[in-house]
Amino acid sequence: MPHMMADKLGHASTTVSALRSDEPAKGRLHLYDVLRGFSVVSMVAFHLCYDLKFINGVSLPFFASPFLDLWRNSISWAFVLIAGCMYQHSRDNFRRAGRYLALALAIYVVTAAVRVDTPISFGIIYCMGACTLSARLLELVHLRPSGPGTACLMLFAFVCLLDLKSGSVGLAGMRLELPETLFSTPYLSWLGLPGPLFTSGDYYPLLPYLFLYLAGTATSATLVRNGHPAVLARLRVRPLEFLGRHALEAYVIHQPVLLLASRAIAMAMTY
Repeated sequence: MPHMMADKLGHASTTVSALRSDEPAKGRLHLYDVLRGFSVVSMVAFHLCYDLKFINGVSLPFFASPFLDLWRNSISWAFVLIAGCMYQHSRDNFRRAGRYLALALAIYVVTAAVRVDTPISFGIIYCMGACTLSARLLELVHLRPSGPGTACLMLFAFVCLLDLKSGSVGLAGMRLELPETLFSTPYLSWLGLPGPLFTSGDYYPLLPYLFLYLAGTATSATLVRNGHPAVLARLRVRPLEFLGRHALEAYVIHQPVLLLASRAIAMAMTY
């Protein structure tokens, strides 16, 4: 089951030089932090339900498809899209990508050793690192996406590739089944073509999520060029802002804490 994370821009200043307002707000774009913080709260609640039901055997009838899938996607898609929007405000995206990829490797090692659940291979943190690295490489060759039209095109590509890991692409009524040979190798799981023996407790490959990330970068590039709406800097919800600024730390520590908490709750419910 995917374990979602929030994207924290370690040294991102997220400053704005122009806001569409008579009195431009200055400093950090707080709305991004608020949205990210809200997603952290949703993530913690989701994983608490997951740990209670699937690890500790607590009956949670509401926590099932399609509600479970909609909830999970609302969290992970929000994180990826916001991360793309924040790309423009990072001082060093190569370094940022490297941190994520190193942490993704560490998470794989730990989850493979502990084995409380299925080890995490190519999870959401890997996805953040791979998308950030890909966006930076595109920027180096002057292919950085920008503009509302490009953002819409990226979103369309994302939707068309949602079932890539299951072997098909396209929309309802216009689907293309991919050759099975693409899924016969173990070396393309990172891309979005999982091999026959591939398993992961959190699977967010480069595709289709790169296109969702690039939709965010295209949107942000337009806002940087034309000026950010004042609400991005003026909206304040300080508890959520704090969580948004420390989202990566929250991701790293929340699951061990929830495993203990869910176990205690499950034991208490048996008495």
